[in-house]
Amino acid sequence: MPKQYLPNYGEFYEKRWFTAYTDHSITSVNLFDENIPFGNLIFSSSIGYRLGVEICEDLWSVIPPSSYLALAGANIIANLSSSNELVGKDEYRKELIKTQSSRTISAYLYTSTGFSESTSDLVFGGSGYAFENGKELAVFQRYQIEDQMEIFDVDIEALTNERVANKTFSDSKRNLNQSYHEVFISQEAIHVKNYSLDRIVKAHPFIPTLDNDARSKVCKEIISIQSTGLARRLLQVHNTKSTIGISGGLDSTLALLVCNEAFKKLKLDSSGIIGITMPGFGTTDRTYNNAVKLCKELGITLREISIKNACIQHFKDIKHDPTVHDITYENTQARERTQILMDIAN
Repeated sequence: MPKQYLPNYGEFYEKRWFTAYTDHSITSVNLFDENIPFGNLIFSSSIGYRLGVEICEDLWSVIPPSSYLALAGANIIANLSSSNELVGKDEYRKELIKTQSSRTISAYLYTSTGFSESTSDLVFGGSGYAFENGKELAVFQRYQIEDQMEIFDVDIEALTNERVANKTFSDSKRNLNQSYHEVFISQEAIHVKNYSLDRIVKAHPFIPTLDNDARSKVCKEIISIQSTGLARRLLQVHNTKSTIGISGGLDSTLALLVCNEAFKKLKLDSSGIIGITMPGFGTTDRTYNNAVKLCKELGITLREISIKNACIQHFKDIKHDPTVHDITYENTQARERTQILMDIAN
């Protein structure tokens, strides 16, 4: 892929010696009596990746060529760079790479020249980053004399699925006014026994695994989003009361905290939250006591309604043996609780 944007400011004067690639009709060059593909290229392989390349300054332009490469199907972008070091420059450079990987829903691989290219005028730190849709995969240590190499895994299927789901990405393709030549690379997948991924696949991807301060910030954001949505709904229906089932478990606890926060936003009395604990056959002292304590701490209205007698009567009505703890046994309790909550809310 030829360079399309030439820096001609600061310490760079490339336009003195080079010309940017603007004639897109040039699709090959003759080298050693052989026609070599040249221009807007995407290298596709038999194992799923589609590689596009931009060079150095291309990334710093208003609309980087990688944006068009991604719309044309490239899911991995490689940037071969020679970017010198200035105070604060690397943080900005890193943010560019991270943002571009997110915007293009791609894996963006960036590597720059290092120690061997440094001169009396410029220092090259050997900056290197790999981001996948905004997530950092690998990073080089700058200012190293020795060569560096990083090996990491890219989830091509995840990128493909995200592009399919993101309709704005597909809608942007109508802005693609360039044609791209595909160069196919025949490549066999290497099947290695006992291969272990270099990346961490989270068993619980929606739980923040950050430090305590960052996790607290994320959790507060979650509560704020949910409570603001509920507050708007309460305001819309002109309601000053809310009915909620309290079991002492995680789900109802979160729901109660969100409800309480919504009442605070609307400056409503917390006693308008009617918390109902409905002990049944499987209720333990621990969950029951937790529910009662939480309601008292928040100052909400607490009511206790046992569902045991109602469920026993229902078992008799449908001729179900209450000693058989099957799905009917479990769902009878769940439905009785739902009925109580809906009737009291009415």
